[in-house]
Amino acid sequence: MTSPVWHPFTQHGLREPIPLVERSEGAALHTADGRRIIDAISSWWVTTHGHCHPRIMAAIRAQAETLDQIIFAGWTHEPAERLAQGLVGMMPAPLAHVFYSDSGSTSVEVALKMALGFWLNRGEPRHRILTLEHGYHGDTIGGMSVGARGVYNQAYTPLLFDVGTLPFPIGDGQATLDALETACRDKPAALILEPLVLGAGGMLFYSPRVLAEMRAICARHGVLFIADEVMSGWGRTGTLLACEQAGIVPDILCLSKGLTGGAIPLAVTMATPEIFEAHYSTDKAKMFFHSSSYTANPIACAAALANLDVWRDEPVAERIATLAERQEARITALPNIRDARRLGTIAACEIGGGEGYLASIGPALLAFFRERDLLVRPMGNTVYVMPPYCIDEADLDRIYAAIGEAAERFG
Repeated sequence: MTSPVWHPFTQHGLREPIPLVERSEGAALHTADGRRIIDAISSWWVTTHGHCHPRIMAAIRAQAETLDQIIFAGWTHEPAERLAQGLVGMMPAPLAHVFYSDSGSTSVEVALKMALGFWLNRGEPRHRILTLEHGYHGDTIGGMSVGARGVYNQAYTPLLFDVGTLPFPIGDGQATLDALETACRDKPAALILEPLVLGAGGMLFYSPRVLAEMRAICARHGVLFIADEVMSGWGRTGTLLACEQAGIVPDILCLSKGLTGGAIPLAVTMATPEIFEAHYSTDKAKMFFHSSSYTANPIACAAALANLDVWRDEPVAERIATLAERQEARITALPNIRDARRLGTIAACEIGGGEGYLASIGPALLAFFRERDLLVRPMGNTVYVMPPYCIDEADLDRIYAAIGEAAERFG
């Protein structure tokens, strides 16, 4: 019987096998037919400490027996209050306000609406948003509008609003900085970008110096700076936030994925007091008009609180540093690949010819890794490894041996 499930980013017409996963543990998934699959991409970049981390699972169980869900408009609960306090204490000042949502895409929608509301409520309406070429900020209408235009969203072009796109920083990034300086003279509302690494754009890296310069240009022109750290946050680039490496703090920060250790959906958009104060009024027309039914779900907040405890009590930074070193040694030793690169716990390279998400080699690579019990999901001919921080040497060896074999076969 054919499954009625319509899977994301899946062309069902290709009839590719879809494994049934029964359980997970650490860096591995276990399927119904008895296979152990190494999760080389943290199940789409979300699983930081490993699957079913005992501390996070215990927090979910305990909270589920106490309070499952409550409206968050005009009501509150302890997990949300404690988590907000914990995040404010953990993230850099002056990010002092926490707005909850459900996913990375919605955290971006919230950020864009905060930026536009900020300018409107100050009596200086600004509407234009600046973005980086090749960026990706989710699959909602706002997220697609500020992301790269192409195969991801070409069917939805009539729904998308116009943005100003800056060239991706190459080399010293001067062309990007010059373009940003020029664009800021027209008083846009905000610049949104992925700090240091463009994930869905092909794991493209750029330097902390360029990131710092972009922040400085925005500050000089009074343009809000939105950092989408949905993927890059929670240690992926080697530090808690990618912005740390540039010594900057955004006006608005988007976090999700690793916020709960990857166990359950939750997102936050953090903002400075200036952003909050622009919406603070006795006039209800100036309040922030955004919510969802599951805003600040107590069970998800409890999972995130447990994640903060893991960061506080366990040697997470050491695990990240060790994994980064292991990735560096392996990715640079592979023959027959192009553009080997590594940032924190993210390693990537190109195999064979063809460029872009629809490169013909993509399905063949996906099948190759699946047949070797590896969850590796190439983006076209770009192969990347972004595993949970708990992965051991033996599993890493299997991943990189397979990448080397793929490079020899398809390169």
